[in-house]
Amino acid sequence: MNETDERFMREALALASEAAENGEVPVGAVVVRSGMIIGRGRNRREERKNALAHAELEAINQACGKLGGWRLPECTLYVTLEPCPMCAGAVINSRIGRTVIALRDAASGSFGSVINLNSYPLNHKCATEYGILEDESRVLMRGFFEKLRKKR
Repeated sequence: MNETDERFMREALALASEAAENGEVPVGAVVVRSGMIIGRGRNRREERKNALAHAELEAINQACGKLGGWRLPECTLYVTLEPCPMCAGAVINSRIGRTVIALRDAASGSFGSVINLNSYPLNHKCATEYGILEDESRVLMRGFFEKLRKKR
């Protein structure tokens, strides 16, 4: 882990914490280009009552808007939980060059845990790294679901 990856993953974790405070599954994401954050996102599915309101999609959408195009090959996505199939598809389709993932997702992770979209003969492959601030992401996720179970 290098300092840059840790710094940007901490930004994603802050967004994940914000999501948890708002009753959302704590997932946060940032898109970085040339050392600057150009897209931020957090889960907002409950808030927006929308299945598409995932952290990664929000961050990618913001980055595309900032750059004025849909291709993000010189960008890195930092995300606190391994992307689902929809979000992994968005990462690949937006041509993001690198994805840094804190925590694997055994339920729907699509960069290796359940399936690996990078293993298919698609027109883009995204470099993927795991485990940056994994423990912090795991603690946040567990705390959220423990609190949710106690409410019920």
